[in-house]
Amino acid sequence: MKLIPLSDRVIIKQVEAEETTKSGIILTSSAQEKPQVFEVIAVGPGGIVEGHEVEMTVEVGDKVITGKYSGTQVKIDGQELTIVRQGDILAIVE
Repeated sequence: MKLIPLSDRVIIKQVEAEETTKSGIILTSSAQEKPQVFEVIAVGPGGIVEGHEVEMTVEVGDKVITGKYSGTQVKIDGQELTIVRQGDILAIVE
């Protein structure tokens, strides 16, 4: 199945947590804190949203940070994805 975001929506996927600490300690999956960094999977076309012109500034492949409880989570083909508005994205990670 393929998701195509509409309007100013962006589909993002959470970046996997590192399995070892800097000192070399291996963490189990339950001990890992989920990072707030996501990878952009798909970007909507933008356009007029609530009477204002929205130009999309994120691109597929960008790493971004969103609010902790932003967006709608969906599971497609076994992958957990989140759909957010571009305005819910706080920063692009370089």
